[in-house]
Amino acid sequence: MSELEREAPSLEGVPTGVPGLDNLFFRLIWKDEKPQRVPLPGFPRFAVVHLTGVPDTGKSLVAEQFALAQAQRGEKVLFVTVELPGPFLVQSVRERAKSLGVPWEQVTENVLLADAAKHAELRDDVLALSSLVESVVQRHKVRHVVIDSITGLYEGKEMMARSIVRKLYHTVKSLYQTALFISQKRSSHEETSAEAAGGYAVPHIVDCTIVLSKFVVTTKQAGNIYGKAVGDVVRTLRIDGCRVCGHDTRTYLAEIDDKGIFSLKGPLFQEGGGT
Repeated sequence: MSELEREAPSLEGVPTGVPGLDNLFFRLIWKDEKPQRVPLPGFPRFAVVHLTGVPDTGKSLVAEQFALAQAQRGEKVLFVTVELPGPFLVQSVRERAKSLGVPWEQVTENVLLADAAKHAELRDDVLALSSLVESVVQRHKVRHVVIDSITGLYEGKEMMARSIVRKLYHTVKSLYQTALFISQKRSSHEETSAEAAGGYAVPHIVDCTIVLSKFVVTTKQAGNIYGKAVGDVVRTLRIDGCRVCGHDTRTYLAEIDDKGIFSLKGPLFQEGGGT
């Protein structure tokens, strides 16, 4: 431990780019021999954060907002796109940048793109992808890595999910990156659990798992509770676990507004039992 202490990083936060999410991560300080929560704020730096959910829960929006938040701060991001071909990802990020007021020059200067959707050798060979990530990070002084999604790296070979995710995990950890790994849920998975394609092996490897979910309001009673009409969608976010720092364990209401921005609106249940 004493030999490794000089390599241990200090605990600090990286802005998530998601309104309402930063303060859900905290560290403890001791005052008068009592612990007090202090927001980091943001994801713990150098953590590998796993974001999972069914389709249309806002996973890719969170990934884009995270990348844009770092670009606006002048920190470089490597965005590995596995599902959406590069030109279409650029189109999506450009619209998100307009909505958030991030100058496009900051995005093009600080966000690098690896198109694994187009290049099958990156999608099918985790060693090739890891080598590319290492090379780009070192050459361009990248500080953050986003992979959307890791599920696409083991489609049809979920027995290998653990080894594939572990290789990428150790690659970004060795490079001291703050990383965001997006994964998909299968229709058979319980929607609010941390399980994703590849099973529970994926969240067991990473540092932190965030679960996004949604449900449709089907009764007037539920509509009154959530302030929604029958047929409307209610979205939620829950931090399932984080071994790097403290975190809020409550389920939070989320929203995707007309500009395509994902944000949190507050805990699903307030103190005292109210919604």
